[in-house]
Amino acid sequence: MAARPKITVVGAGSVGATVAQYAVERELGDVVLVDVIEGVPQGKALDLAQAGPLRGYDARLTGANAYDGTADSDVVVITAGFARKPGMTRDDLLFKNAEIVGSVVEQTVQRSPHAILILVTNPLDAMVQLAWKKSGFLPERVIGMAGLLDSARFRAFIAQELGVSVENVTAFVLGGHGDTMVPLPRYSTVAGIPVTELLPREKIDALVRRTAGGGAEIVNLLKSGSAYYAPGAATVEMVEAILKDKKKIVPCAAYLTGQYGVRGLYVGVPVKLGRAGVEQVVEITLTAEENAAFQRSAAAVRELVEKLKL
Repeated sequence: MAARPKITVVGAGSVGATVAQYAVERELGDVVLVDVIEGVPQGKALDLAQAGPLRGYDARLTGANAYDGTADSDVVVITAGFARKPGMTRDDLLFKNAEIVGSVVEQTVQRSPHAILILVTNPLDAMVQLAWKKSGFLPERVIGMAGLLDSARFRAFIAQELGVSVENVTAFVLGGHGDTMVPLPRYSTVAGIPVTELLPREKIDALVRRTAGGGAEIVNLLKSGSAYYAPGAATVEMVEAILKDKKKIVPCAAYLTGQYGVRGLYVGVPVKLGRAGVEQVVEITLTAEENAAFQRSAAAVRELVEKLKL
């Protein structure tokens, strides 16, 4: 009997705990929750384990404050870091979270040299670049979760606007995770019909703006803390595509080597996700306007990466 896949989730806050919950609900593998706060990962792991008999999963859940239990993980999800508070920019988080992510990568990579790393910590694109540099891994094994979340937000808003099932809606969002993201209405469809055929331009523009500010809208409503259900669900979608070798095409922060005219940088693009991580970057044709927006987005990411001297 092959052992179950092993998923390490670093950071047992709301996002990390939600990732653990969705991962065991889908029976993707055993989960190790790691956090610096004593008792928190242990308590959440125990609570999730006790939900197993009721929810019908047999996964082993363990919580720890150190990294030894993470050895030989198949996937390592990094959510550790400070969450955004109202009025904080994603850049304010940059240096605080760079320190945390850097040390997490060193600790996990040492113990799981064959893992695939999924980064969730903000500012996302810069953190992925940092993790890749620190890990020494091939770039296709270090990926950022952002496009899936942004696309899910866009899909939710389109479905609400049209009064249709979210299952009918596909959406595409490119670029960095933040105010410069580039939702692509032309490639966003409802049961195969482009959304541009179903909604007027100004409606679509309003939904695009709401998508770009989706995280901030939730931060402002919650007042303490930030979104976690949708980010957790988006992360687990990636974990599943990798562990089940689904070859699923999803938008992720991936390393570009000239695609879309960008080289040596992690930016959100459609990729094929499978057991090897990013198995292909899918290049789609952009209009001049979309390309200009994408290049602006990439430039904003490059600026952060340069601040970190990567």
